Amino acid sequence: MALRVHAGDPSPSLEAAFRRIERERMAGLPLLNPALRVQAVDLARWHGQWLGALVTPWFLNLVLVPGDAAGWRPAADGERVFHAFGAGDFAFLGNDEPEVGEFQSCSLVSPMAGFVDQASAATTARMALRMLHVERPAAALMGAADAGASGAGVGAGAGASAGGPGRPARRAILFGAGRR
Repeated sequence: MALRVHAGDPSPSLEAAFRRIERERMAGLPLLNPALRVQAVDLARWHGQWLGALVTPWFLNLVLVPGDAAGWRPAADGERVFHAFGAGDFAFLGNDEPEVGEFQSCSLVSPMAGFVDQASAATTARMALRMLHVERPAAALMGAADAGASGAGVGAGAGASAGGPGRPARRAILFGAGRR
């Protein structure tokens, strides 16, 4: 299938895809936060592609959608591809949905029980996008990794994602050590 390149903001397509997924695949699952809805947050051009965040009642992910065929790094559905940001290298998984075509996502928070409303989830998404581009000195990253291993994360009960041996946790890098 040919790569679908989005000349304009792909937010409406992402939202349509994930509203459908919510109706068809997620309906009735207890992990859905009823205070949240599907929302594409602040998609903007980054290296020719569309980078932003996606809030759903079950996750908060970074998303990368093709905006330039020449610069796009393809990833098959479920395949990992790393992208370098100021905060470090982040693994994105390949995805494909009919409304959007190929895109990539990086999980930040799941489940979403720690969010009390849509505004707090969207604010967290915006903060993650800003922090993604902040250069972090190596010593700060190692401190964040230690904090991530102790369970520091975003929101009540969100926890931190393990970065693996010698690798800082994504949430600790983006949101800082010891944040509750």
